[in-house]
Amino acid sequence: MAADQPTVLVVEDEPAQREVLRYNLEAEGFRVAAAGNGEEALVLLEEENPDVVVLDWMLPNLSGIEVCRQIKTRSDTRSLPVIMLSARSEEVDRIRGLDTGADDYVVKPYSLRELMARVKAQLRRARPSAAGLRLEFEDIVLDSETHRVTRDGQELKLGPTEFRLLSTFMEKPGRVWSREQLLDRVWGRDIYVDTRTVDVHIGRLRKALGAHGGNDPLRTVRGAGYALG
Repeated sequence: MAADQPTVLVVEDEPAQREVLRYNLEAEGFRVAAAGNGEEALVLLEEENPDVVVLDWMLPNLSGIEVCRQIKTRSDTRSLPVIMLSARSEEVDRIRGLDTGADDYVVKPYSLRELMARVKAQLRRARPSAAGLRLEFEDIVLDSETHRVTRDGQELKLGPTEFRLLSTFMEKPGRVWSREQLLDRVWGRDIYVDTRTVDVHIGRLRKALGAHGGNDPLRTVRGAGYALG
């Protein structure tokens, strides 16, 4: 998989519908992880670190509402966008879904084109660089569409790995990323890279950011990882 390819977790108990969603999301450039029930969804949440969750309300055993509640009460997944799918079109059901923490609510039967647009809208909020947007932090500007980075108006020369590292940091300034999380996001889950490689590339990124002067915006958090700002 491409390291910066966004991942959508699809939770749908109907196999045919699950495959339709997988096919359409992959056609839009997403990586898809799929679960057929709520318990499996919570396991994949840990393993796949998705960027958006498309979650069916009516699931066997653990309902979509309960899965959404668990996602939104955990500190590490609280900000993860959840799009709830439901055949329940009554206003009271929609309100209940949104009250549980769902970021969007789509009534079945739905238009696939509309659902894809809603997934992209949630992704723009959760991972701006994956949606080709411009990110800014203090005097650093990163344009993910043109792959250009400037600091205080001067262009910086960054390798592709350093660019992806900086994108990750700039999406969530202040968040502490562990080396393992950075490996998953920047190098990709399917590639084995030693965690010390992260330190090497952080060093290169620091050097590039300081090429024209200015303070070091990256912070090393002992025993935890790295953060921007």
